[in-house]
Amino acid sequence: MFFGIFVGGIPGLTATMAVALIIPISYYMSPLAGLAMVLGASFTAIFAGDIPATYLRIPGTPASGAAVLDGFEMTKKGKGGLALALDLICSAIGGIIGVLLLILVAPPLANFALKFTNYEYFWLGIFGLSMSAVLSRGNVIKGLSSALLGLLISTIGIDITTGYPRFTFGNIELMGGISFIPAMIGLFGISEVLKRIQGSDKDLELPTIEEKMKLSIPQAIRITFRKFFIVIKSSIVGTFIGALPGAGADIAAWVAYGVEKKTSKRSDEFGTGIVDGVIAPTSANNAALGGTWIPALVFGIPGDTITAIVLGAMLMYGLRPGPLIFQENADLVQGIFTIAIAAQIILLFVGYLGIKAYSYLLRLKTSIVLAAVVIFSMIGSYAIRNSFFDIYVMLIFGVVGYLLEKIKVPLAPMILGIILGPMIEDNLRVGLTKTGGNWLPFFDRPISLALISFILFVFFGGYVIKFLAKIFRRR
Repeated sequence: MFFGIFVGGIPGLTATMAVALIIPISYYMSPLAGLAMVLGASFTAIFAGDIPATYLRIPGTPASGAAVLDGFEMTKKGKGGLALALDLICSAIGGIIGVLLLILVAPPLANFALKFTNYEYFWLGIFGLSMSAVLSRGNVIKGLSSALLGLLISTIGIDITTGYPRFTFGNIELMGGISFIPAMIGLFGISEVLKRIQGSDKDLELPTIEEKMKLSIPQAIRITFRKFFIVIKSSIVGTFIGALPGAGADIAAWVAYGVEKKTSKRSDEFGTGIVDGVIAPTSANNAALGGTWIPALVFGIPGDTITAIVLGAMLMYGLRPGPLIFQENADLVQGIFTIAIAAQIILLFVGYLGIKAYSYLLRLKTSIVLAAVVIFSMIGSYAIRNSFFDIYVMLIFGVVGYLLEKIKVPLAPMILGIILGPMIEDNLRVGLTKTGGNWLPFFDRPISLALISFILFVFFGGYVIKFLAKIFRRR
């Protein structure tokens, strides 16, 4: 878990990387001991990504992308300690809820996820992308434009259907497409450094890091109890999204944030440093980790990249994930459930120490911190694919992010477009190939219709609710 804190807190070094690095160490251990290392590293890495997201506006992991929206704004107001205390408590509660749902509803929920075909996954991607409208502060058109730009960027590389290179301009490095992690680091990290460098001396200063973190814990506990319904709602959303193969904690965090903003009475305050905007994504991304184990354990289908590695490790241990694992390896399954719950309790202590450690590091002189941000951004970008080209990508996106913020175009929808673009395109083209170009199956299936309804609600639900509320008030 300490290793997970270290990896998750460094931008670019993802929870997936933490698990991948720890698997070889667990090779000679018992299966339960090895899986305990995997669970501990993944849960803490997902949480630790919120630390640089809150203090520096740089997500440590993709799942922490939504944490920058309100967490960093709270830091600018001198409430970074409170934001991270809420992150810590809600991550642990969300993780427990996710694991409990894993224990209680694994078979039926996994069966439901298996009903998703290319048609449903297409609409799921559109649903996630439509969240860009509700995630955008101010102008919805600018938010959608940013999302569409992200979609365009996601098409760079080899066309999986025809094998033809698109938008590569003869550059071999672009054949594999644009990795969203260097793009995310550049958009949120380097753009922030550029913004501070070009501003006044006052702008150069980083937000104040509170020296007495413990003073924020009691307040965070009171806020968590007051907002407990948001924690439960976001955790359920996170678990459900996590149970859909390929979705993962990053999409779960964005969806939970969007759902909370759209249904909140204070929706206009999201993105300005509101605690609701901190609680929703951090509850969802840890809960999603429990959700990803549902299809992995029951049917041997990975819910995300972490469980894909875990399934490989389980085969290495001589275990066969699937319905029979509950009968043939009942003790192992119970052990996994017990460790997953215990990890959430231990997270409260390990995470607190991690926050304290990072807060001491970030009290250094601003020039040193900004230089370290650039260095670690470069290391994180390079480490993904061991490619110097990704460093150039990160720097270019840093400039792009800086320029877009100058004209008040939100950056979060662009990242969402880059992440969801391949999923949307692949499922659209496979679906059309299966039907010979017929669009009807995209619209006449029950789950597709439900997702279309959710998308319409995202755009028009708020107006409908307000309209109905006015009618009932008059009566």
